[in-house]
Amino acid sequence: MSGMRVALTGGIGSGKSTVAEQFARLGAPVIDADVISHRLTAANGAAMPAIVAAFGAAARNVEGALDRAWMRARVFGDSAARRQLEAILHPLIRAEMLARSNQAEGPYSLLVIPLLFETGQQALVDRVLVVDVPESQQIARVRARDGLSDDAIGAVLASQVDRARRLQGADDVIDNSGAPEQLAARVAELDQRYRQYSQGADAL
Repeated sequence: MSGMRVALTGGIGSGKSTVAEQFARLGAPVIDADVISHRLTAANGAAMPAIVAAFGAAARNVEGALDRAWMRARVFGDSAARRQLEAILHPLIRAEMLARSNQAEGPYSLLVIPLLFETGQQALVDRVLVVDVPESQQIARVRARDGLSDDAIGAVLASQVDRARRLQGADDVIDNSGAPEQLAARVAELDQRYRQYSQGADAL
């Protein structure tokens, strides 16, 4: 492994992408599970043959990529179908994340894994960093960003571990409910800490 692995996670609307961008600006290699997932399900993506075999040709759009709207409707409320999709995607995503982190240059790499606790991937990393905001703020942000109904947002929240469980599993927490300058200062502080940890300056 090249350096230490830090998992970045948090609920929907917590600001994971914003935090990851700030770490990237400080030179941390950022490996995003969602970015990998999109590539795996693009036209000719490695996951598409298995998805089509499992769900049929309707799962593929005219370009040959995953029809995301169709798949969301297919797995919404159908836990068996969702597990079937996850069984295809998660091993491929995990393998690519680990391969990239092994090749990453620098004292540590940041693995953005939204469903870290839900998929039990904590053992893959050395530290867990949780981006935290109150649930009311999550709902407001997602409503403004994605235009989802409160029922749809509630369904997403229900599919994720609750805030207390997430905080319980954290080694480090970023409170992202405040001003942007507070967030930048906290990211810079953690970046320095992780660089020290990777050199054995402190016990993990």
